[in-house]
Amino acid sequence: MGLGGCIILIAAGAILTFATDWDMQGVNLDLVGIIFMIVGLIGVATFTSIAKRRRVAPTTTTVIDETGHTNRTGYSDGYGA
Repeated sequence: MGLGGCIILIAAGAILTFATDWDMQGVNLDLVGIIFMIVGLIGVATFTSIAKRRRVAPTTTTVIDETGHTNRTGYSDGYGA
C-alpha cells in the first residue's frame, strides 16, 4: 500500500468518525473510523521510513587500478614473439 492508499484510509476513517450519523446493528462506525485512521497513520510512518532509507546514498569505496589494463595471453608484445 502506497502513500495514497494510506491517505485514503485516513480520510475514510475521518469521514466515518466525524461526518456520519449512521446506526448499524452490531457495528460501531466511530470505532471503525478510528481504526482506519490509526492504520493509515501507521502506513504513512512506515512508508516514509522506507522512502527515507531508499534516498540515503550508500557509502562506497572507489578502487583505482593503477596497474593498467593489460591483456596477458602469453605474448609479450602482442605479435606472438
